[in-house]
Amino acid sequence: MSLQKEVLARAADISRGLSIDAVHACNSGHLGLPLGAAEMGAVLFGHALSYCPRQPRWLNRDRLVLSAGHGSMFLYSWLHLAGYDLSMEQLKNFRQLHSHTPGHPEFGETPGVEATTGPLGQGLGNAVGIAVSGQMAASLYNTEQHCIFDHAVVALVGDGCLQEGVAAEAAAFAGHQRLDNLIVIYDSNDVTLDAMAIETQSEDTMARFAAYGFEVQRVNAHNMEEFLDAFNRARQSNSGKPQFIEAKSEIARSIPEVAGTQKGHGEGGAKYADAARRGLGLPEQPFYVDDQVREYFAEHRQRLEAAYGQWEETYAAWRRENPDLARRLDQSLAKTVPSDLMERIPAFPEDASLATRKAGSMVLQPIAKAMPSLLSGSADLHGSTNNYIECSGDFKADNRAGRNFRFGIREHGMAAIMNGISYDGLFRASGATFMVFSDYCRPSIRLAALSSLPNLYIFTHDSVGVGEDGPTHQPVEIVSSLRLIPNLDVIRPADPEETAGAFVTGLERTDGPTVLALTRQTVPMLNEIPAEMRRQGVRQGGYIARAEKGPLQLILIATGSELQYALAAAQELGPGVRVVSMPCTQRFDRQPPEYREQVLPAECRRRVAIEAGITDFWAKYVGLDGKVVGVDRFGLSAPGQTALRELGISCDNLKQVAGSLV
Repeated sequence: MSLQKEVLARAADISRGLSIDAVHACNSGHLGLPLGAAEMGAVLFGHALSYCPRQPRWLNRDRLVLSAGHGSMFLYSWLHLAGYDLSMEQLKNFRQLHSHTPGHPEFGETPGVEATTGPLGQGLGNAVGIAVSGQMAASLYNTEQHCIFDHAVVALVGDGCLQEGVAAEAAAFAGHQRLDNLIVIYDSNDVTLDAMAIETQSEDTMARFAAYGFEVQRVNAHNMEEFLDAFNRARQSNSGKPQFIEAKSEIARSIPEVAGTQKGHGEGGAKYADAARRGLGLPEQPFYVDDQVREYFAEHRQRLEAAYGQWEETYAAWRRENPDLARRLDQSLAKTVPSDLMERIPAFPEDASLATRKAGSMVLQPIAKAMPSLLSGSADLHGSTNNYIECSGDFKADNRAGRNFRFGIREHGMAAIMNGISYDGLFRASGATFMVFSDYCRPSIRLAALSSLPNLYIFTHDSVGVGEDGPTHQPVEIVSSLRLIPNLDVIRPADPEETAGAFVTGLERTDGPTVLALTRQTVPMLNEIPAEMRRQGVRQGGYIARAEKGPLQLILIATGSELQYALAAAQELGPGVRVVSMPCTQRFDRQPPEYREQVLPAECRRRVAIEAGITDFWAKYVGLDGKVVGVDRFGLSAPGQTALRELGISCDNLKQVAGSLV
């Protein structure tokens, strides 16, 4: 079907009107992108993209990620016109309480929104992850007889996205991996929020992306035929490269008072709403959509439904002829975790003495065999984070089924790409680096928690026990700071058996991300605690590791590698001392009050917590009468055990502090 320029040009102006009215109604929002990119929206949603509004999570839909999430009314207006379950009433409630049109797109809130975007550059990283997922799905599930995955992944980005470092990391990865199902559209309007873009950038963006390994084009964003030709070339290219289209646009087009200037970026044009509506040939009635545009999109939906129906027939035939693959796909989509996953991990020898990062590697292997959807990546540290899946190879251009990802020294890009994989919902994403570098991942981790993505972060070298690398690599504050992120579980296992429990517990969680904080230094097996209790105790977040003998006088609370000191100190302090292992405070806090009272009875106010990190976090568990043994300073360069002793993380110091309370 040829491009219906007249009606799509009208649809572009209708979408502009909807955006103007929504921003004007709430006196808040960003008009620049929705107005400047309207013709591209008309081509994408009215002609070029393959989607099905009735089935917004159709497996083979084209994915469009609005990386420049501040321009959310662009996406909302087109989703409404295209026929998604997004009513006019929702457009009128833009940015209002409990609406499905929040200020920035939020995954799970609005049908058709593929990722939570807003922090600039994140959406591009997410799109790279979604493209990874699509390539892997095609490799695993397509057969010679049936192609069920051949969709495109489109990211609409702006100058702000491309200035953020995460975009550079993700784009470099995409180019190196030759993700030829990825199309990046750059809304190039020469404007940023504060000033014209020339004040902050002077690079040749097309040359930059060509250097990354993209095939590049430049077009006029307002010429629909030119843009469609470029999009079709990108989609049909056989270069084996990801695609980059620089689309030159006028920001806030149709509001002459601010068009083409930085004032057009935000809500500055809202006060010109009435004049702009007249200039677009729209009636005074706000939130207007004419019959011609409604009828066009109704007919377009019929075409899309027909294409979806053809795919459904192919999919049904594929399922009949490939029952094992169909079962695997169903389990992946359902995020199924084997009920016996814990039992598949062999018990550790009682005389084992391992770093929990090394124990993690041993735990990961049977898990990876039991969960073929689990992927594992590292930021150039597989040899140190020990999270390589040995039964699989590397993901790369000639092996799209490889489950190990070499992200390079790109922690932020890694975390954003992991989010994209999880948004797509076909695979379970895990990634690793040193704990101290989790700060480079933090914005993406926060978005994973916000979006309830079941990522698994394997962060090793978790304390001053790192040793000789010194204070730059000793994360004294970071574990506690991660605990402050809502909906993020942080698990510090104490020994190999708790490590087994930590991996399984993290993977069993499907409503949010989990951090595993693992040691560089070796830790002993804590055999005085039954192995099953150690594994299962992680699921509860905290448990009684050593019960008192006689009247309860003192509770020692420990987490991670410091549990060994608490157990040793309790042995010497006497029979009235209880030791509580607290590998995950978030999980413990979610337990019923009765269980929490059983573990930490309120009547026992003599409590001491120990962790090789800052002490403030533990005040909620020890109370006003308790004390905390920790590290309220940056670390120091020395062998790990020397650093721990020097900073007071030892059995002797814990005994002394605890003895002062008894």
